[in-house]
Amino acid sequence: MQLQTKRLTVMALAILGLSACKQQTSGNEAAALPAASTEAAAVAAAATPQAGPAKYRVEFTPLWTKDNFPFEYPDTSLIHKPHFSGLIGTAHNTNFHLFMDGQTPSPGIERLSEMGKHDPLDAEINSAIAAGNALALSESEPLKDFSQTATAEVAVDDAHPMVSLVAMIAPSPDWFAAVSDVNLMENGAWVASKTVDAEAWDSGGDDGTTYLADDKDTDPKKPTSLNKGPHFMKDGKTMPVGRITFTRI
Repeated sequence: MQLQTKRLTVMALAILGLSACKQQTSGNEAAALPAASTEAAAVAAAATPQAGPAKYRVEFTPLWTKDNFPFEYPDTSLIHKPHFSGLIGTAHNTNFHLFMDGQTPSPGIERLSEMGKHDPLDAEINSAIAAGNALALSESEPLKDFSQTATAEVAVDDAHPMVSLVAMIAPSPDWFAAVSDVNLMENGAWVASKTVDAEAWDSGGDDGTTYLADDKDTDPKKPTSLNKGPHFMKDGKTMPVGRITFTRI
């Protein structure tokens, strides 16, 4: 009888010990879960690094000369000699475009292309900044001496990696030079430098077809389009009127 009682006692102790071990193991596994989750989150964060803000120097080199564009090139002896208005633009995301091929011009683009004025285009850019779709206004002085270049600075960040800039081709009815949606981020990092051609565009705000055409406002406005008139074509291709280089500073 005593032997049977001892056996029962030993079996009970063994069962209690096994139960305790299982509870301890479960507790250790539960404690390990948060650490694993934290490690996974850290790996995910490392896989998508942020480039952070950056700033670029913008240099606009003119190519619109009589040698390159001889057809009806404006007389350089005129009071208003051939020149470009100051550049204006911004860094932005995909929700904002300074202008778009095939869409009617905004009031700001129309006035810039016809008069070289930065307002109300600057107000349109500031509205995009307030909405979170653009970063900061960028402007330069007009370019009147084509032996020189026009310079400006543009700020970019992860949320606004693309840059668009425009300048009036003057004199002209409504033509402008532009680069659009230039992405300065490649493979998750800011490029050291990038050079792009600035093409001639027709804003669609005026019906004039020559540099010195009389003011003839278009009503309704026509879609903005690449200028494929004889002034900017050679061998069936459009010729860039300028070149813009972005250099990180």
